[in-house]
Amino acid sequence: MKPYGSWLLGSADERDEVLRIRVQVLLTGSLVLANVIGAGIVVALITMVIPGPSVFVPEFALINFVAVPGYVLLALLVGIFWGTRRAVRTLRWAFDDDDSPPTEQERLATLRVPWRLTRMQALLWFVATVLFSVPYALRLPDAVFKVAFTVGFAGIVVCANAYLLSEFALRPIAARALSSGPSLERRLVSALGLRILLAWVLGSGVPVAGLMLVAIFALIRGTVSSTQLSVTILALGLATLLFGFLVMVFMVRATTAPVRTVRAALARVQRGRLDTEVVVFDGTELGLLQSGFNRMVEGLRERERIRDLFGRHVGHEVVREALSRRIELGGELREVGVLFVDVIGSTTLAATRPPAEVVDLLNRFFAVVVAEVHACGGMVNKFEGDAALAVFGAPAEVDDPAGRALAAARAMGRRLAEEVTECEAGVGVSFGATVAGNIGAESRFEYTVIGDPVNEAARLTELSKSVPGRVVASMRAVEQADAAEADRWRGTEETVLRGRTEPTRLAVPSC
Repeated sequence: MKPYGSWLLGSADERDEVLRIRVQVLLTGSLVLANVIGAGIVVALITMVIPGPSVFVPEFALINFVAVPGYVLLALLVGIFWGTRRAVRTLRWAFDDDDSPPTEQERLATLRVPWRLTRMQALLWFVATVLFSVPYALRLPDAVFKVAFTVGFAGIVVCANAYLLSEFALRPIAARALSSGPSLERRLVSALGLRILLAWVLGSGVPVAGLMLVAIFALIRGTVSSTQLSVTILALGLATLLFGFLVMVFMVRATTAPVRTVRAALARVQRGRLDTEVVVFDGTELGLLQSGFNRMVEGLRERERIRDLFGRHVGHEVVREALSRRIELGGELREVGVLFVDVIGSTTLAATRPPAEVVDLLNRFFAVVVAEVHACGGMVNKFEGDAALAVFGAPAEVDDPAGRALAAARAMGRRLAEEVTECEAGVGVSFGATVAGNIGAESRFEYTVIGDPVNEAARLTELSKSVPGRVVASMRAVEQADAAEADRWRGTEETVLRGRTEPTRLAVPSC
């Protein structure tokens, strides 16, 4: 993606010295090109197009062949070197080695450099118009209109080209100026509408007005032949088409370049590249568009970061559920598998080991728990010190929630015994109807499951701490599981769990 809309302008991370040379060459080349075009227009119009007496008479030989070329050369040198040097001096902050950000005054001055260069060109061509019209007004009045119109028309074309080309050349510096200060909230240079109106005036309005002036001049003089008038109209019409087209091309490219960069960046964001940013190099409403895109992507990044952080705290399933439904207190009845896991002897562990070591151990312990729960399609609903509660079947429904909980318990017990040897843990699994939903107050709540299976799983976990293998499930969970998972469990005795009145038949892994 071209950050400035053209390969001529280089990359966004270009070295300062290379950027300075690039900008100076492009600025100098732009002004030379604009003035060469203007000089060519003067020669073509004054010799072959505009009707009137010839200006190439002996008494004006000194003016035509010495003064005019001399002034053109002087104006070219002054306009190019003096103007370019002043522009580079204004842009000095962008090339300093200290990388200090520009002041607000430097930012505004940078963005106004194209207008300053254009005003300089306008002044030089205005002086030329007056300087070369006065001698003809005194000695050859009939040629005054011809000279003044030709030089003035060429000056307008030069100013239009100088502005558009210099604005193009300064895009990298404008980008640095716009990115070095506060976020762009308002346009800093001429409005886009004014820029387009200027293009119309220079590309169509002024040339058409010139045609009208030529017609008026021909009517007043009355000596212009139809052939001369036809040639003049055809030549000026061709010039209008040509230079109007060039001005509009420059304007279209200046207008569409920011839009193209935003469009390309949007495509990258659609592909998931939220690190995408657009280089803001336009100070008009299009710059507001570029800046607005960057703020939008920044908001998306922040939203994604919060969503990820929220998901890590409450579970990504809960986040998806919260985003897809209206948030409200209460819940719904769900048949879920419940898994409870708790470290054995955690009090002794905390008393005999440094806190940092205990935290590291618990993190490794919970890494195994979370991995196995997620592998079986469940959700770790909460961490309670050295214990964890996992749910299968809420908030997102899954097939065979009982079998998934049992499979997670078997894998978890095996991995904990192999990978976290510094401690042991009991695992209990239950299945049944619970109420799953948001519990708490309007200002602070959490998603959880409440019901007898949760209490039963906690009691089974207590019991599992004294059972070989450290994994116990209720037979009801085994009976509700798919046959493939149920075959991996065998029933044992019945017992009345603490706090319950009905006996619970137990099951343990058979393999």
